[in-house]
Amino acid sequence: MLYYLFRFLEQFGISGSGMWGYISFRALLALILSLVISTWFGERFIKYLKSKQITETQRDASIDPFGVKKIGVPSMGGIILIVAILIPVLLLGRLRNIYLILMIVTTLWLGFLGGMDDFIKIFRRNKEGLKGKYKIVGQVSIGLIVGLVLWASPDVKMNENLTLERQNGQEMVVRHSAEAEKSLKTTIPFVKNHNLDYSQIMSFCGKYKTAAGWILFVIMTIFVVTAVSNGANLNDGMDGMCAGNSAIIGVALGILAYVSSHIEFAAYLNIMYIPDSQELVVFMCAFVGALIGFLWYNAYPAQVFMGDTGSLTIGGIIGVGAIIIHKELLLPILCGVFFVESLSVICQVWYYKIGKHKGVKQRIFKRTPIHDNFRVTDEQLDPECKYLIKAPHAPKHESKITIRFWIVTIILAALTIITLKISENGKQRGANTPIQQPSTK
Repeated sequence: MLYYLFRFLEQFGISGSGMWGYISFRALLALILSLVISTWFGERFIKYLKSKQITETQRDASIDPFGVKKIGVPSMGGIILIVAILIPVLLLGRLRNIYLILMIVTTLWLGFLGGMDDFIKIFRRNKEGLKGKYKIVGQVSIGLIVGLVLWASPDVKMNENLTLERQNGQEMVVRHSAEAEKSLKTTIPFVKNHNLDYSQIMSFCGKYKTAAGWILFVIMTIFVVTAVSNGANLNDGMDGMCAGNSAIIGVALGILAYVSSHIEFAAYLNIMYIPDSQELVVFMCAFVGALIGFLWYNAYPAQVFMGDTGSLTIGGIIGVGAIIIHKELLLPILCGVFFVESLSVICQVWYYKIGKHKGVKQRIFKRTPIHDNFRVTDEQLDPECKYLIKAPHAPKHESKITIRFWIVTIILAALTIITLKISENGKQRGANTPIQQPSTK
């Protein structure tokens, strides 16, 4: 809203109004505003939750060997995140941008889905919350909507990084296509040109390969949104864990969105140029600011939990953001912590069921998701159960575990960006393009 107001006032030569045309100005302002909102509104919202007894009642205090009790801590803190994200975006974003619209819809959709889950847990006293099938339907639905919009919208286009020219036997010069067009290409590291074409995967469909490629893209969108949102949900098990990891991931996605919207930077990293994707930078800055502000109250010892309202929303934002800038295949690296958390649960359940069929009680880890494995003592283990991995034997405090997971995510975020500079011969350096950068200021 403020973006359009000041761009209008710019016509009259009002001092300072031209600043609102610069993406860097609006993005940093969004970060500051979201941080302020999450800390200011957060304090008041926590008091409200306590007054209404909207508190955590389901966590088992025996899980923590250090005896930290978390009964009575307010939940549904994800509402703080949603408010702190949406207000700066609505004020500072270019709301007619299709990518920004999709991010707003995703935030509201999954926020509502997670809110229903928390509502059932807290007010209905049902620890199972919303039935899993309804969660999956909600996640699949938003993934389907995002995928179909990206397929159908005429505003969704890109300039492909098509040509690599060798100069002086040393430098590789990237040239983008002169015209922005719809494309099924996405970025993948460690391969020539960093491109993977969904239509080529479906080449066995002959003349229908493009249509089949779009179907595959929509299916991939659904899978990514569902997987990442569930991964974030599983990661939300310790104070500050999910918020901190997601903030780091948000910074990386913001960087990738910015370089994807700048033709020279896109050429340097040998990735496609996506016009108008710079508005995602504003959203991601608001996302990061909201999470950092939330950590003010969610860091150990937590004064509020985000609940599924926050974790499902966070995962959906990360997944959709990556899909929009065609970086979804980088998520296994960038969201490696979420991936390992989900994998640990899947493997634990699978291994337990195998043992059950054999009449043996067995587990791989002491406890899952994997972050819980590091705070379990040997005395807490079931003596009738066989554990494949019992390390570590000495439990770690959850604050130490959380910070170490943050460090791992920082490393993974750096690796995600580094992979884009790794080419087949390791000599790619330069960038050159035949078209001019549209003025975004």
